Order: sequence, then structure tokens, then C-alpha cells
Amino acid sequence: MNRAELEKHLFWGKRSPLTTLTGVGILIIASGRTAYALVTLGALVWVYTLTALIFCFTKSFFPVKGKELVVISLSSVLAGIYLLFVSLLSPLLALETSLYIILTPMYCFSMKLFPRLEHHKTEDVAIIAVLESLIFGVFLLALSLIREPLGYGSLSLPGGGSEGIIKFFTIEDDSVFPLRIFTSSAGALILLGYGVAFFNYIRDKKAREEDES
Repeated sequence: MNRAELEKHLFWGKRSPLTTLTGVGILIIASGRTAYALVTLGALVWVYTLTALIFCFTKSFFPVKGKELVVISLSSVLAGIYLLFVSLLSPLLALETSLYIILTPMYCFSMKLFPRLEHHKTEDVAIIAVLESLIFGVFLLALSLIREPLGYGSLSLPGGGSEGIIKFFTIEDDSVFPLRIFTSSAGALILLGYGVAFFNYIRDKKAREEDES
């Protein structure tokens, strides 16, 4: 992989999940619970992929001016449908995750997915959309798997219990109280900062290896 290919890479390149403020915002607020991260991951795949496919099949009907407005409206409708599905599963879960789901269309828009896909084949559009949403979603899930056990002493899945989640285990121990910082936005920023530093280190290492080869 040369430097040009590295820049185009879905994870290491310019389209990394860490390149937009919207993406960083979702990472911070939606990673507090694993259950919420899973719901957000589902929303990303749903909104990202369906909007891309609908756009691909109907782009000839889109107006030349105002195309972005139509796309963001379409993705917002799809996000609303997904939120409806979640509310049928658990109204409490839908209430807790509504903000994260609402932000997914803005993330799609900020990544400029649809202008990039205008000249791709339909099968390529589906693959790119699924991969980009999964990369971001898995990164979000990984962050939540660190924050929830450290901050809350628990691990959760979406369900119909308290707060719309089902907890596998809960640790009630005052000795781990200092780790509660990870439940806050400050704790998320600390973890994200370490994550970004490690990401940049690996990325720069890959770039140097390409320059030397």
C-alpha cells in the first residue's frame, strides 16, 4: 500500500471516523453504555447503507441544486424509521438513544459519502457504505467496552429492563469509585485522546514504511 492508497483507506485515510466533529461527538456521547453503542451502530449501518442505495437508484431524479438537502432529508426519515423500530423494542431505550440516532444523518452528511458515490456501481456503493458505517460503529463499540466496565462496573445489551438495557453484571464497590470519571464526557475525551494518539502513531509508522520502501 503506497501513500496515495493509504490516504484513500477507509480507516487510515482521510475518511477515518476521527476526521469529523460530528463523528467525535457521537463517539463521546454514545459510548457510555455498550447497549447504546450497539443501537447507534445499527442506526449507522441502517441510515448509511439505505440512504446510499436509495440515492444511487434515484439520483437522476434529484434536483441539481439542493441535492444535499434532499439527501439529508432522506437520511433523517430513515433515522426516524429506525427510532420507531427501537421504540417498539423498548420505549426507554428509544428515549435514551434518540439523540445518537438523530445525529447519524449529520455524520453521513459530514463524511460527504453521497458525492463520493455518484459515479460508483450499485454493488460498490453498498459495500463502501456498509464498510464505512461498520468501521465507525466498531470503533464506537470498542470505546464503550472500555468505558462501561471501568465507569459503571457493568456490561449491557439493549433490552426492556431499567433504562432500556439488560446488564450482565454490576460491580458495586467503592474502591473503584475513581474510575467513575470514565462515565463522564471528560473521561471519554481522555480515552479518545489516547486512541487518537495511538491511531496517529500507527498511521505515521505506516506512512514512513511506505516512504522507505
